[in-house]
Amino acid sequence: MLKILGGYFDISSKKDELKELDSKMNEPDFWQDQNKANKICQKVSDLKKEIKEYEELYSEIKDALELIEISSEENYENELKELEEKVSIYSKKAALSGKYDYLNCYLDIHPGAGGTESCDWSSMLLEMYQKYCDKKGYSYEEISLQKGDEAGIKSATLYIKGAYAYGYLKNEQGVHRLVRISPFDSNKRRHTSFASISVTPDFDDNIDIEVKDEDLKIDVYHSSGAGGQSVNTSNSAVRITHLPSKIVVTCQTERSQLLNKDKAIKLLKNKLYQIELEKNQKLLDEVKDSSSINFGSQIRSYVLEPYKLVKDHRTNYESTQPEKVFNGEIDGFIDSMLFNERN
Repeated sequence: MLKILGGYFDISSKKDELKELDSKMNEPDFWQDQNKANKICQKVSDLKKEIKEYEELYSEIKDALELIEISSEENYENELKELEEKVSIYSKKAALSGKYDYLNCYLDIHPGAGGTESCDWSSMLLEMYQKYCDKKGYSYEEISLQKGDEAGIKSATLYIKGAYAYGYLKNEQGVHRLVRISPFDSNKRRHTSFASISVTPDFDDNIDIEVKDEDLKIDVYHSSGAGGQSVNTSNSAVRITHLPSKIVVTCQTERSQLLNKDKAIKLLKNKLYQIELEKNQKLLDEVKDSSSINFGSQIRSYVLEPYKLVKDHRTNYESTQPEKVFNGEIDGFIDSMLFNERN
């Protein structure tokens, strides 16, 4: 077990990375770029925590093996059970070994086939991910939110900040399908709705992606608000269309049009960079095309009628308690995909 954990987690590489970052922090001009410096400090903190967790678990496993050799089964059964639980938690963290898993991320929600039904379904998903973030201790910011004509939302972008946010949420990307008795149908018929989720890492600010001014169509509009004094009456919200890729990004969280434009450009660069890295991934093409957000392309189904079941079609992981899933309890689905990737 020790050998497996050591080889899989590659603790020596993390120690080497920590030494390299410590060296950077000792450079005289380290704090000239505050944003970059803060990211390095956070990475150093995360690495120290991971190394400490590994070394503590390593020590506990070693002690447990020695105990087994000298004790009767009755004496070490409880200790082994506790150790097994710790190993399970650690294995979950060790599964987050992707190059960009440790980064913060952007999560986009777009309704698909189904009209008002899908707009309402998209708002349900938005609330689900917000509750997940709350349970996880992640902070999030609504970069953009466009309300539906009758109900729900036409689109939303969350910026999610927390340790391994991208690693945990990356496999939520895809089409999510809802089956329920429609609250908008006076005849109480069953409807099927679709929404797509895309997840983009918040890559380092120094992304080597060129965005030409002539490739951008920039629109400004009034930011939507809750009403009253909070409404921004100026055209501060920004929508940017990248003409070659047809990618559209929006930002309306800042009162300044310039700040919203800067955030939107950053989001656009992240999306373009991800496409460059994963241009052979078929799913990226599917989620860019709203016509593919329909039956047959879903990764997960949420059935409320005629029975209750949430099922991930990639791992077959299931929950018969959709109310808990909508309350942000999606760790089971996330874990099943993490371990599915590992195996």
